[in-house]
Parts: sequence; C-alpha cells; structure tokens
Amino acid sequence: MQTGTHLDRDHCVRAVRSKDARFDGWFFTAVLTTRIYCRPSCPAVPPKPENMTFYPSAAACQQAGFRACKRCRPDTSPGSPEWNQRADLVARAMRLIADGVVDRDGVPGLAARLGYSARQVERQLLAELGAGPLALARAQRAQTARLLVETTPLPMAEIAFAAGFSSIRTFNDTVREVFALSPSELRGRAPKSGATGTGGTPGTLSLRLPFRAPLNPDNLFGHLAATAVPGVEEWRDGAYRRTLRLPYGHGIVALAPTPDHIACRLTLSDLRDLTVASSRCRRLLDLDADPVAVDEQLRGDPLLAPLVDKAPGRRVPRTVDEAEFAVRAVLGQQVSTAAARTHAARLVTAHGEPVDDPDGGLTHLFPSPEALAALDPESLAMPRTRRTTFTTLVRELADGTLRLGVESDWAQARARLLALPGFGPWTVDVIAMRALGDPDAFLPTDLGIRRAAGELGLPSTPAALTARAAAWRPWRAYAVQYLWATDSHPINFLPV
Repeated sequence: MQTGTHLDRDHCVRAVRSKDARFDGWFFTAVLTTRIYCRPSCPAVPPKPENMTFYPSAAACQQAGFRACKRCRPDTSPGSPEWNQRADLVARAMRLIADGVVDRDGVPGLAARLGYSARQVERQLLAELGAGPLALARAQRAQTARLLVETTPLPMAEIAFAAGFSSIRTFNDTVREVFALSPSELRGRAPKSGATGTGGTPGTLSLRLPFRAPLNPDNLFGHLAATAVPGVEEWRDGAYRRTLRLPYGHGIVALAPTPDHIACRLTLSDLRDLTVASSRCRRLLDLDADPVAVDEQLRGDPLLAPLVDKAPGRRVPRTVDEAEFAVRAVLGQQVSTAAARTHAARLVTAHGEPVDDPDGGLTHLFPSPEALAALDPESLAMPRTRRTTFTTLVRELADGTLRLGVESDWAQARARLLALPGFGPWTVDVIAMRALGDPDAFLPTDLGIRRAAGELGLPSTPAALTARAAAWRPWRAYAVQYLWATDSHPINFLPV
C-alpha cells in the first residue's frame, strides 16, 4: 500500500471486510454510528460500508471525536511502514515524534531538528495525516499511559508524568476522551492473567511488541548476537539484551522472538523514557516493515524467488543509536567480526559509562561521541589511516556537523559521510542501511553479496549486479539480507 491509502475507499472496505491484519497501522476505520475507531482486522462484525470512514492515523481519529475500540485496541497496532521507508519531511517528523521530541522540546524543537518552520511542519502533517504534531504526540502519550495503567501497579500520578503528561488532570481527561474510561476503570478492565506487571527489578516493564507477519527471526537476532559488543550487548536465555542511552537516563532491554510478537523486557532508570525506548526497539528490529510488499517485489526476480519462498519475512537489523553504529562500522573496516568486537569492547571498557545489570552480564553504555572525541588517538590500536577516519567521524558527530539521527535527510547524510576520509561506498551504504534506515541501501561491492550472487547465477561484478538490482527497488536492503542468508556465517542463524 502507498501514501494516501485511506483515500482508496474501496480498497479499505475490502480490507475491513476480510479482517486483513496486514493493513493494521496503514489506516484506521472510524464508525459513524458508534463513534468508535478500529484497526482493519477488528474481530467485531464489520459495519455497513456507508457507516465507515477512514483516517491515516489514530490521532486523526481522536481529533475527529472517535474513541478507540475496546476489542481490537487500534492504538496498539504496528506503526505505519511509511515512516521508515521515506525520508521526506513528514516521515522524518513522524520518526522524531515517535522518539519523543515533541514531549521534550515542543513543536519548535521538532521544527528546529527538521530545519523548517513550525508552521510548515504543522501544515504538512495536517495535509497528510489529518493531525498536527501536538495531536500526534498526544495520541502517543495516551497509548503509553494505557500500557502503564494496564500492565503496572504504578500510582496514576507516576504514570501521568512517565507518559509525558504535564498534569494529572490532563492525563485523566485524555484517557477518558480517547478510551471512554477513566484510568481506574481502564486498570480494572485489564485481564489479570494477561497483565505483565513489573519484574523484581525496580523500573522493569514487560511489553509485547507487535509486528506484521511473517517475521523471520533468524538473521535478525543472529546478526545482533553474532556482532554483539561485550559489555553492551549479549545473548542470554533466548533473548538479545543490550544497554540503552536514553534522553532522561539509561536502560537495559531484553528482546525475544515469539510466533506473534516480540517479548520486550525493559529496565529503565527513568520511566519517562518508556516511549522512546520502545520506539527504538521497534526500529532496531524493523518491526514496522511491510514484509508482504517487500517479498512480493523481490519474488519478481526468478533467481531471488526461491530464497524468499524458503524463509519469507526477513527484516533488516538496525540500531538503537545511529552514532554508535557509525563508529562500529569504522571499527569493522577490513577486519573480521571478532576483531571488530574486540576493538569495540576495548573502547567500551575505557570510555563507556558503567551500568548495573543484576540480571545479566551487561556493564556499560557504548561511549558517546563526545567521550570518543576526547580520547588520545595514539591509544587506538589501529592503522594510522583508519585512526584518522575514526577521529574525524567522532569529532563531526560530537560537534553536530554530521547528524545521523531519525531526522536525517538520507541524501545529505550520505554526501557528508562520503566526504569524510576513509569512507567509501561500502561503509556509507552499510550505515545508510542499518543506521539511517534506508530500505533501498545496497552493497554491491560486499564480498558476501558477490559470492552469493555468483552462486545464484546473478551478475557478480558490482556494476552488473547494481543494474540487475534496479528491479528490486525500493527494497534492495532486504535483498541484501536474503543474499547474505545463503552463507553459513553465524549472523544468519538464531542463537541457541
């Protein structure tokens, strides 16, 4: 589906009648007679078509006076794939709102990060989503509040401020308006057996992160586990665990695949970071992707089709910290995975911030660009040319000359990276794929890609392979995952 899907009324009606979960998050169905809005897959009897109207966001439904359905909980459906496959103003704004920028810095702060006026941002969001940045952030706060009300025993006052509300009154009014229940009634209706509650560690929450099926966890978790930096990441008891640097504090997350969701256990030093942490975990695991659209496109190539049919639903393993990934990409230039992990672990021990992990073996946050920019270059155990690459990168990240956050313009970020010493197409494209989140990033010079291409009968020279891959656009980053998966490298296998 594409931008403006909610405007294709016949398409939306068919999706609602078939209760097709693939379209959850793409659009929302508002019922004129009941004033309730639902996800397309709602289990209730579909309303008559003349009683349906469609909106592109939950915020637009709420702004139009509709309340969230208590059966299908549309506010908890997967996010729209649009915001992670585009780099225009609206998509970048939506990624920033998901990262909590409006709650922390207001609409002026959002506009400043995007390089536009607040009025321009407001106008474009209203035009495409039917809601401005404040309404979109409010819908996100309501979702966070509901999660905390239903799954934790926290007092309502603590929940209000953790969810980003400025007052208890605003929290109460918003919950009543969005869900037609008071916070206490919402908690009373929560199924006791399904409530995950808090763990034994203070500040610990257990969440279910939804996704669109299918999802193949093998390369996703295999890649993260095989490249894990000791002290920052680990695979333990069937879950990928890592430390998180967050706006108000730090956290530790454990992520484990299940057939219909990702089990997420978060321990936060400040509960105000809940929305940001869960959003970054979704981005890390590419959970808002549209695997049906991706796989359909790649199946169009008869040489790729068998790989897709064998293990559909591959995701692109991404990152929770774009600057961290860029640093690690440089550390991994021209060395093995094991050597890259060793280099990174030394930096972590020497310059990372210590954290306490009573449930595992995590010890540090990955060093910030500011900390790495202050280190003595002579202490780096790497060739002089790569040392120059490293020090130039961290200096530009630290002073803001280079920005790789969710608000980044992909073309500008690529150009800036290519201008740095020691940055060639492979390094830039791997950062574009996994840090910037460009779904069309491609690695035609990668040795593993060229080897896989040769074995499949695809062109193996970079120029010829790039020409063949034009038919895979805009999903070439996913084609990379399918090609890499032909190898026996540990990145392709779910750890045991």
